[in-house]
Amino acid sequence: MMENIWWSLPLTLLVFFSMRRLAIKFKFPLLNPLLTSMAIIIPLLLITHIPYARYFAGSKILNDLLQPAVVALALPLYEQLHQIRARWKSIISICFIGSLVAMTSGTAIALWMGATPEIAASILPKSVTTPIAMAAAESIHGIPAISAVCVIFVGILGAALGHTILNILKITNKASRGLAIGNASHALGTARCIEEDFQEGAFSSLALVICGIITSLLAPFLFPLLLALFG
Repeated sequence: MMENIWWSLPLTLLVFFSMRRLAIKFKFPLLNPLLTSMAIIIPLLLITHIPYARYFAGSKILNDLLQPAVVALALPLYEQLHQIRARWKSIISICFIGSLVAMTSGTAIALWMGATPEIAASILPKSVTTPIAMAAAESIHGIPAISAVCVIFVGILGAALGHTILNILKITNKASRGLAIGNASHALGTARCIEEDFQEGAFSSLALVICGIITSLLAPFLFPLLLALFG
């Protein structure tokens, strides 16, 4: 087993919370704490020649907290249950259309630009959370590792720029904003929504779950169709 480094956890926490204070102070979209933290830690690991496995082992507790954090998303959902019951048809329709657009757009563009079917299959589930995306990509003969990278990229992009785009489009309804971000940017976008507004975070959590289910069910049927049309 590779030996961990004791300072990786304090370093991660120090960098993240420093970048979070910076983001709160300047309120610039690209100063997203996750993005800026990665921009600091990755070059540091490369300069010091520290393997990622050693760094990860030292801060593994943060990864272990991910599952209870996801379960905790059930609380805001429960508190918005009355609105969800009243709007469930619209919510399902929005998530279904959003999932189709997310899968179709990325895959079609990749194939149009000359990507191999394997790469296109890896891009298709980019807008759902990592475990679902990796499983969906594997089911259509994609590369799970590439899917994971795409998921992280899309999540950071949505967390950094999603609210700015919604503001430009003058979309102010909390439920609509939450569904849009959760649909496109999964857990990272949802975390940003929770920081902005409790109701927005609840609907983003809901979209995250529903879109994940829709994507995992439709991906095996949709990808061959897209391959025939754009391949």
